[in-house]
Amino acid sequence: MDFEQSKKKLEKYGIELTLEQYKHNQNKTVICGMSGGVDSYVSVLVLKLQGYNTFGLFMRNWEENDENGVCAAEEDFKDVIKVCEKIDVPYYSVDFTKEYWDKVFSNFLEEYKEGHTPNPDILCNKEIKFNVFFQKAKELGADYLATGHYCRKVVEGGRSCLVKGVDKGKDQTYFLYTMQEKVLDEVLFPVGDLPKKVVREIAADFELATSAKKDSTGICFIGERNFKEFLSNYIKSQAGEFVNLENNQKMGAHSGYCFYTIGQRKGLGIGGPGGPWFVAGKDVETNTVYVVEGEKHPALYSQTLWFNEPSWVGDEPNFPIKCKAKARYRQPDQDCTVYKEGDLYRVEFEVPQRAIALRQSVVFYDGEICLGGGVIHKTGPTLFEQKA
Repeated sequence: MDFEQSKKKLEKYGIELTLEQYKHNQNKTVICGMSGGVDSYVSVLVLKLQGYNTFGLFMRNWEENDENGVCAAEEDFKDVIKVCEKIDVPYYSVDFTKEYWDKVFSNFLEEYKEGHTPNPDILCNKEIKFNVFFQKAKELGADYLATGHYCRKVVEGGRSCLVKGVDKGKDQTYFLYTMQEKVLDEVLFPVGDLPKKVVREIAADFELATSAKKDSTGICFIGERNFKEFLSNYIKSQAGEFVNLENNQKMGAHSGYCFYTIGQRKGLGIGGPGGPWFVAGKDVETNTVYVVEGEKHPALYSQTLWFNEPSWVGDEPNFPIKCKAKARYRQPDQDCTVYKEGDLYRVEFEVPQRAIALRQSVVFYDGEICLGGGVIHKTGPTLFEQKA
């Protein structure tokens, strides 16, 4: 497909392409990470239309069959083959099941055993997609690695910045805060400038195999599972007690502390008048899960947290700084001030935050730019504790 044809096709979706860009791209090789979803397939299509020497690279990280006896990796790879053959893009397959187990899944299990709430998507991006997968792409001769993440790279003052995607409801910078600037320099996000509805429109117009496929959910590369049942295959747990945090009254039995997270409502099985009930704390040693009544109970709110394991996309900021933060993915940006205190960093929010969970990540923003973040180490007293 020549420049004029590509330019015309891309213009329909609001993607600009100049002859200078097209000629420049023809001298660059891009390997695009391809999964089972529409985002990566539209990404590889857009790259080809933009003139890049484009290849698809499928990553196998998990081989176990799902609850229906289907190996998701095999089914996803069949779709990769269909899409790549349709748009005439060569493809590779690489196996990182051992790396995924060693660097992501084993950590995921250990965190749950400790009673924490880890985020395997963040660790997978750090250790797999933008580490071993990135290195594999470079070994195969790529100038760039591309992925279907909803975020953007913007160069300011000669430096690459990680910027929120145009579709704010799909923005994935929260999961990418560990990306180092030197890696970001060599990464492309072809759908970061597009709304999700346009991505699906492109997939449908080009009759890609996954145009109507729903977005993936669940554990990174493992997918949707009965969570308790899945974890029970790897973690030995025993029943304990739900206890009312306010009066220490026993509220019923639970399946094991590792299956519950701060702020959780669903799956508790606590009935009776009033409610609903929410998880407000856990005691791992006694296998106790503390609950409170009501979504806005003060035991669910803290105004301070400390984090460690910092990761900054560029240089570490000069503290203290005022910025925005997310203490969980599905949360509007919150005003805060960040201080450095030895090996820890303290975050003071302007308003109390609900259900801050240990070992989740807190991620910081300057407007649209993702500065970086860290792993939540501890929280300040809850509003309930402050009143006690």
